[in-house]
Amino acid sequence: MFKALYNKTIKLAGHKRSKSILGFISFIESFIFPIPPDVLIIPMTIARKREWIRIALIATVGSVLGACLGYFIGYVFFNEIGLKIFEIYGVDNTSFLKDKVSSDGGVIAWITLLAIAGFSPVPFKLLTITSGFIHFNLFYFIIISLLTRGSRFFLIAFLIGNFGSTMKKIIEKKLLKFSIIFSIIIIGFAYFIYKFLANFIT
Repeated sequence: MFKALYNKTIKLAGHKRSKSILGFISFIESFIFPIPPDVLIIPMTIARKREWIRIALIATVGSVLGACLGYFIGYVFFNEIGLKIFEIYGVDNTSFLKDKVSSDGGVIAWITLLAIAGFSPVPFKLLTITSGFIHFNLFYFIIISLLTRGSRFFLIAFLIGNFGSTMKKIIEKKLLKFSIIFSIIIIGFAYFIYKFLANFIT
């Protein structure tokens, strides 16, 4: 089923309205859809190398808007909708997280998880919904989502747009290693942002 959905999604890269489709896929992937926007970003950028910035921007905006909806689902409709989405991915109730994030250590840990999920193949949707459920600071949430998703999509689009199919093969084979390296970098940025913004938000 997943493979069939993957193949159908990648075929949409050649559609005449592929940019709108990319925005939509990026949006719904942040709270329910299992196929990441990268599946469309790579072939679209190969076909339109000069538009790599626009393609990455569409994916980033769509993903962050979808993340905000995921946050809202977790904040308001966790029991009615959020848990059903979690069940799809085989994840149990996350009620215990509310207490875990109440301390500074918990906040930093959650920022770290968001940073990793935003940049790596870890299902971002589970973190967006749970962030709303635990009432994680919305401002932090949007900044981290923008930073991590933007970094991921712009990096992929930049590499494909400038180095073409050769880089496509490398990314597909080494995506996990790339994700781990850049997740570490993003975690550092996320921690810096948390400490910096903590002076302004209490």
